[in-house]
Amino acid sequence: MLFNSYIFLLFFFPLCLAGWFGLNRLGKYTLSQVFLLAMSLWFYGYFHVGYLAIMAVSIVFNYGFTLAMEKTASQKLRKLEVTLAVLLNLAILFYYKYFNFFLTNVERIFGFEMTLRTIVLPLGISFFTFQQLSYVVDFYRGEVKHYPFLQYACFVSYFPQLVAGPIVTHDELIPQFLDEGKKHFNWDNFSKGLFLFVLGLSKKVLLADVFGGAANWGFSNVQALDATNAILTSFAYTFQIYFDFSGYSDMAVGLGKMMNIDLPENFSSPYKALSITEFWKRWHRTLTRFLTKYIYIPLGGNRKGKVRTYVNVLIVFLASGIWHGAYYTFFLWGILHGVLSVLERAFRINERDIHPALRWLVTFGFVNLTWVLFRAETLGDAIVFCKRLISMEFGPVNQELAAAFFLPEIKMLVSWVPSLWSLQYRLELLVPPFYLGSLLLVLGCRNAYEHMLVFRPRWTNLLTISLLLALCVLSFSGVSTFLYFNF
Repeated sequence: MLFNSYIFLLFFFPLCLAGWFGLNRLGKYTLSQVFLLAMSLWFYGYFHVGYLAIMAVSIVFNYGFTLAMEKTASQKLRKLEVTLAVLLNLAILFYYKYFNFFLTNVERIFGFEMTLRTIVLPLGISFFTFQQLSYVVDFYRGEVKHYPFLQYACFVSYFPQLVAGPIVTHDELIPQFLDEGKKHFNWDNFSKGLFLFVLGLSKKVLLADVFGGAANWGFSNVQALDATNAILTSFAYTFQIYFDFSGYSDMAVGLGKMMNIDLPENFSSPYKALSITEFWKRWHRTLTRFLTKYIYIPLGGNRKGKVRTYVNVLIVFLASGIWHGAYYTFFLWGILHGVLSVLERAFRINERDIHPALRWLVTFGFVNLTWVLFRAETLGDAIVFCKRLISMEFGPVNQELAAAFFLPEIKMLVSWVPSLWSLQYRLELLVPPFYLGSLLLVLGCRNAYEHMLVFRPRWTNLLTISLLLALCVLSFSGVSTFLYFNF
């Protein structure tokens, strides 16, 4: 079920709110958690009923491993159990995300004829697998007590963050399910959560999907691009992936807030970063946190000398690339970010010697260029695309790319205002306002989470979110899934 759909907005979530707070008001705390679990399973199963079995098995066997460790006195046996749990989780992830990729490369290298399987990737498998790995590993380390199965199942399946994050840890979520102070409806939390949800929904529907049309055209016609349209395509994807993923995260946090559940901020204006190191402290923060705690630090972090530190950084970024999918483009994307991060560490220059504008330009330019690699269908397409970028063959804006910005609302306005009729024949005039406006939004404004922190119920805010919500609902006819559903 999508957040940006009629069934979610008009039926599922109102029913969820009514059931959650209604049962808690009656003092039926256990029943309210059963209800929340059932709603979360419905939300997930709405995409594909078969996904439920995979997630249910994952929940049961991970919880079973923690039960086994709790009853095991031998430290060696406990270590064996946690190792087996980690390997099984990674094996499931490997099968669904990387098995066909593995067979294809075996065939290519050794010449064997391998039969590829039709494997449907369960949505959110990377996210709920990582969440459970954190619980199992922390339980082995003695950092978490044993929670009842119902709370554990709610932690894994909690619908706002289930499919695309943020990656929540057990200590952030489970205690909130048990806190009786959070079980009663709170108008202040609801208004803040609704405000953040609508801002996130607007990012997705009114911006990400619009830029997505331009990006999809460009990456489907790589060979036909000139420098002008290659630049516009690359920036279109840069804005699309930001507004799409940060929009989802804002909606997830907003939904949780309306239910008195605090989820961690996943984005902190990453395009304002002045270095790649800073970028990864702002972009997909919960993934960075997970990789740091469970890969970088166990490898030794920065405690074993510079060379080892650099190797550890590269391993973490490679893991990030692999996590995103079984394509060489993702692997190379992760490695390039790792290499620049290492170079920043190795050749530290006094920041005062470099103007912030130049540092931002280099960082944003690198991020934008590597997004091309991230989005391209193949490594060959990425290489051709980059050649088009630097070809210096500038030309007019392609009308098919520009048509992505000729929205139904604009068409309606044009039909009403005779002086604007010519606009339908000069679609390229729509491009600068969208690109420049979006750049100003990501660089010159507070992000949605920061807005929520200072939000106060006012008539102006009510009118703003009402207008945005109405525009989003009217745009649901062109509903699309979120980009990170693919990961």
